[in-house]
Amino acid sequence: MKFFLKWVKRIIIGFFVSSIIVVIVYKWIPVPFTELMIERYIFNASSIKKKWVPIEKISNTIQLAVVSSEDQNFIKHNGFDFEEIKKILEKEGEPKRGGSTISQQTAKNVFLWNGRNFIRKGLEAYFTCLIEFIWGKERIMEVYLNVAEFGEGVYGVEEASQKYFHKSAKNLTKSEAATLAALLPNPRRYGKNINGNYIQKRKKWILRQMANLGGELKYTQN
Repeated sequence: MKFFLKWVKRIIIGFFVSSIIVVIVYKWIPVPFTELMIERYIFNASSIKKKWVPIEKISNTIQLAVVSSEDQNFIKHNGFDFEEIKKILEKEGEPKRGGSTISQQTAKNVFLWNGRNFIRKGLEAYFTCLIEFIWGKERIMEVYLNVAEFGEGVYGVEEASQKYFHKSAKNLTKSEAATLAALLPNPRRYGKNINGNYIQKRKKWILRQMANLGGELKYTQN
């Protein structure tokens, strides 16, 4: 029994040490792939089209658009938006969206697998805390926009910008940025027709939210 407990302790310590090291490494180098990319490639025979770009080459407009669409308290919270979670729980019936923040989505995309069990959710919370503490908001946004799925086999905002608008992510207009942000709930479905009614309706809503948030994303609060 003591031998078993000794190895369990070693495994737990090894996990925490290795996870912290990986998070530190990814603070500085591009994330090469995610579990979702591998899953799509193996089980759906989807090609992987992606191009990593630093945040300096990603327009502030698309950064604001995804915040407006996915996580409007991104700058304010520490990884978990408890106000949004409370609102969702208070709604009657099935909520239209989950309470996951951009930080949580990034943690899941980079370090974990798809699933809804308690172990994965617990690990998601753990990695969310790590990246909030070690990376900071700007790096979280940079990684999120470089690994997010924007269509069948399309990963990262640069590849999406080239595919849908034939331009760099640095030069996206507000309308184009809002269109890409509108794809995120179900990119493989909506990416097939970015001019469809749902995307156009969603785009208009995101543009209004962008205006409400001041038209620019600032990583320091006044």
